[in-house]
Amino acid sequence: MLQKTILIVDDEEPIRELLKLTLQSAGFGSVLEASRGEEGLALAVRHHPDLILLDLMLPGMDGLSLCRRLKTSPDTRHIPIIMLTAKSDESDIVVGLEMGANDYVTKPFSRKVLTARIRTQFRIAEQKEQPSVLQIAGLAISKEQRQVSLCGKNIVLTFSEFEILSLLAAHPGRVFTRGQIIRQIKGEDYPVTDRAVDVQFVNLRKKLGEWGTAHIETIRGIGYRLTQEEPVR
Repeated sequence: MLQKTILIVDDEEPIRELLKLTLQSAGFGSVLEASRGEEGLALAVRHHPDLILLDLMLPGMDGLSLCRRLKTSPDTRHIPIIMLTAKSDESDIVVGLEMGANDYVTKPFSRKVLTARIRTQFRIAEQKEQPSVLQIAGLAISKEQRQVSLCGKNIVLTFSEFEILSLLAAHPGRVFTRGQIIRQIKGEDYPVTDRAVDVQFVNLRKKLGEWGTAHIETIRGIGYRLTQEEPVR
């Protein structure tokens, strides 16, 4: 069992109860609960939970403001945050990810998907050092040699394609907005359009074939993520 402390910040008691039941059934450790943003901030500062499930629509301090506070504080910025959002909140999701949130799950959510996303964040957090060769489901990326191979066959990528694939592979399961990808690869204020980023992903999928189709996931209106496994149905 994973002995982890998870903080739920949601103003709807039925949702909190469902989340608590889901976490307990999955074998996680203790669960903290808050119904307001200010309360969630106080609990996060006091207890330093291993992960926060954060609803965006909160009374008082809203979820985006709370996310900003947590991710700009040296004491709490390391805590993974999974946002709980409505399907229509695409703009808020992008803002939250830009602020540093690690992932999101839409309401109504699948308990299976939520548990998988939480476990992914814990796996990422437990990786103390990034290996010199990243390996995911038959794909190997050598940063030092700048080589990519799939099931032993070398794949030739452009500079930008290699950098984008390496970024996603170093953070499997994490959603990156197009803006984050541009800043990570090209730096601040680089004149690249979202469309140009999309073209890079089209080319990556072509070069990686079925593997690219199965593991490079487009998050509509938001960005991209790389999955280690087949998507949860």
